[in-house]
Amino acid sequence: MIRKILRTTDPKLRTISKPVQKVDKKLLKLLRDLEDTVKAQKDPEGIGLAAPQIGEFVCVFVIRDKHQIKTFINPEIVKSSKKTNDPKKKPEEEEYFMEGCLSLPHYYGPVERALSVTVKYQVPQLQPTAYGSTVLSSPSKDNLHTLQKTFRGFIAQVIQHEIDHLKGRVFTERLIEQKRKLFKLYGDHWDEVELP
Repeated sequence: MIRKILRTTDPKLRTISKPVQKVDKKLLKLLRDLEDTVKAQKDPEGIGLAAPQIGEFVCVFVIRDKHQIKTFINPEIVKSSKKTNDPKKKPEEEEYFMEGCLSLPHYYGPVERALSVTVKYQVPQLQPTAYGSTVLSSPSKDNLHTLQKTFRGFIAQVIQHEIDHLKGRVFTERLIEQKRKLFKLYGDHWDEVELP
């Protein structure tokens, strides 16, 4: 089901999310809702969406990576590169992307993030059926499978952005901390705007 996305002005987005304890029907519904909601975002296109953005304060987010949805449950950054995406530091050598948010559509800013991150996270482990679909055998923490992977560039930036949401932070706070500017995209040109 497509859910309403909270705006950055909503104080609920400052809530710190709780860890997921088990895979149950409620969690699986939340994952479907996150996937449906991020896929439905076309202007701007949805790349990542955290559970708090739809009013569910648990440590879950999804990202769209090459038209595939990836799920992250209880994510934790265990290692960050010292090298960043900062365009002030030899921009010809760095991968740099303006950062935006579905909770503040059409606004973007040059947030400095680690260029690569190693993330420990969990995914649901479901039982395959004879028909090729999967089922939940029983609600359990044993149905959470732990992975650890390193991500680089744009996807690493998206992951850091979504983990911030789980910690009750929005990207405009990073811009303020880093003394950077916020821009609004009008058609094909950028206008600097005041930070909220």
